[in-house]
Amino acid sequence: MPNPFLGVEGASVSFGQGEARVCALRDVSLTFERGTLSLLMGPSGSGKTTLLSMLGCLLSPDEGTVFVDGVAVNGLSEAERTVIRQKKISFVFQAFRLFHSLSALDNVALGFEIRDAAASGRKEMARDLLLQFGLGDKLHQEPDDLSPGEKQRVAIARALAGNPPILLADEPTASLDAEAGRNICNILRRQVDEHGRTVVVVSHDWRWEKFADRTVTLCDGKVEEEVSVL
Repeated sequence: MPNPFLGVEGASVSFGQGEARVCALRDVSLTFERGTLSLLMGPSGSGKTTLLSMLGCLLSPDEGTVFVDGVAVNGLSEAERTVIRQKKISFVFQAFRLFHSLSALDNVALGFEIRDAAASGRKEMARDLLLQFGLGDKLHQEPDDLSPGEKQRVAIARALAGNPPILLADEPTASLDAEAGRNICNILRRQVDEHGRTVVVVSHDWRWEKFADRTVTLCDGKVEEEVSVL
């Protein structure tokens, strides 16, 4: 049987030592199919961000296996995991993480440069992405001059630079108002429907449920419930 495209198998992770040791994930097995949007929900401390960090090759489990694009990545060297993270995976965060001294256009162009330093036409490709997200009149504005919703659209455009197949989003709508939040939900849903990306969203925002193919609820480091609409 082939390895899953994206997922974890028997994954356990703990932090700290002795009496301060905390088990963040306990023998979790989950797979994420190509071209789907999965929502991870659960209370704070349930293991959502730990799981996302493993899927993003930022953290290795104490036990178990992590698969990215069908490869068991926790058996690879750090250099090999870095290449997979660079080529296959992008992240979107609640805090946007844009460079404040760079324009929207330059922030997105930097995303292309990070993925492929030899790539030409970065500014043109960055402009195309920002136009797709309705930011044609914001190309030369710096993040401090943008609304929270506009900042998140720039951050998503930067994450999509280089066409990664996997997009991991940690609370991408938490700091946005209702309209801006729905806009981000629609943008990430279109990445699945129109581009076949695999999107995993960690969120406390129930609005995501109507956009997700599956909702996974974690509690105390274990999978409590899975609900699929497929």
